Amino acid sequence: MPKETAMKKVREEVSQRIKDGLTVVVLGASGDLAKKKTFPALFSLYKDDFLPKATEIVGYARSDLDEKEYHKRVQSHLEVDEEGLEKKADEFIKICNYVQGKYDDDESFKKLDKYITESEDKRGLKGEQRNRLFYMALPPSVYVQVSEGLSKFVRSKEATTSLVIEKPFGKDTESAIELVNGIKKLFKEEEVYRIDHYLGKELAKNIMNVRFANMIFNPLWSNQYIDTIQITLKEPFGCEGRGGYFDEYGVIRDVIQNHLLQLFALIAMERPIRRDSEAIRDEKVKVLRCVKPVTLDDCLLGQYTKNGDKPGYTEDETVADDSLTATFCALVLKVENERWDGVPFIIKNGKAMDNSKAEIRIQFKKVPGSLFRDSPRNELVFRVQPGEAIYMKFNNKVPGFSVDSMITELDLTYKSRYDNLKIPAAYEILLLDALRGDHSNFVRDDELVAAWEIFTPLLHQIESEKIKPEPYPYGSRGPEKLDGFLKKYGVERLEHENYQWPKQNLEG
Repeated sequence: MPKETAMKKVREEVSQRIKDGLTVVVLGASGDLAKKKTFPALFSLYKDDFLPKATEIVGYARSDLDEKEYHKRVQSHLEVDEEGLEKKADEFIKICNYVQGKYDDDESFKKLDKYITESEDKRGLKGEQRNRLFYMALPPSVYVQVSEGLSKFVRSKEATTSLVIEKPFGKDTESAIELVNGIKKLFKEEEVYRIDHYLGKELAKNIMNVRFANMIFNPLWSNQYIDTIQITLKEPFGCEGRGGYFDEYGVIRDVIQNHLLQLFALIAMERPIRRDSEAIRDEKVKVLRCVKPVTLDDCLLGQYTKNGDKPGYTEDETVADDSLTATFCALVLKVENERWDGVPFIIKNGKAMDNSKAEIRIQFKKVPGSLFRDSPRNELVFRVQPGEAIYMKFNNKVPGFSVDSMITELDLTYKSRYDNLKIPAAYEILLLDALRGDHSNFVRDDELVAAWEIFTPLLHQIESEKIKPEPYPYGSRGPEKLDGFLKKYGVERLEHENYQWPKQNLEG
């Protein structure tokens, strides 16, 4: 489908649902998340004409900001490098207004409702056009409190109400259930959108198409042919500037339990019976419930240390000198079902690593028999970032006089394959999904609880027994024990003398 046709179809879906009327309320509008992610995503939707003409974006926070200061914050991270976008940005700023208020005060929420109602009147919005979307760019500690104020005083009385919540959704199973139940009393599940921005990334959204729209993959997608699957997120920076926040959560809660587990679910789940959101989320829940809770034996923890001028984790002023918080973790998920029995899913995440990478690496079993006994294993790789790509490593005869094999790829690198490539940011995609009422890429309540049940026993053991993470230098691949840990589960590093990616030199 041509790009413009696809965009037109989505615009029609949005228009049909919200009847060309919308108020977006960004709670926590003075914070970093709103400034760096939420407002730029809303601007992208605005410039591509996905927002109705009668839209207003209301920032709400405790900070005492005048209009000039608020608009300066909104503008600070808008991308206006294309021709004509500065004018669009000026137009966008005019629909952004600010209301100051507290998060625990009925009168503040009544004031917010009064402002929105008067704005809807001025914009000429009628009953079913008075749609309200609340985006919580707030600390999790106030989610239920703010939800209560919104539900009592600010929800739409005649049209749709949508509540978008940012992770983390709790710290363990118990707190997640408490959060789910607290919000469930105030909003229906179909009104709630728990946002995990990894589900908005292009390669994550493509996994289902690759798996279920291609006959060639389905027969191979099981323990009969697959040996190991690695899901990796490497970050080349440390926790400088946010050590206080990170120290409270650690690497498993910060990324593995949500972002990487969502990628796992897309790779491991069974084929949904339909393409609608509930059918997709049903299959995610089913596969998560098949995963054994992770044990300490199947886990390697690390914490980065000083390397040259790069500071160690505990050198952060907001982190205690004796902190045992892990900044690196490799752990293994074991799925107890017919498809995946015996296949280790190795999940890795680390800060202060040697490079930036997010990928899914599916390593197939060795070729049976003796004809090509020493041939490296095939691999299918989804590179989520940087530079979206899907490629398959396979063995090929060396071109020319040789009869030897060499590794090469079937390569789909997006920038090489597609002209005029523009991949929308994850937040833009997910906010658009919320406007369409599409829950496919948002976390359902039972899915959230099933996810926490996999990690909660491990997290409690790490904390109660004060497990000390292995040190690793800032800018390295991780702890020294990593290669041994991976080898224990059958992972082979395909490093061969003549292998080069993406092009190979046949001389020499």
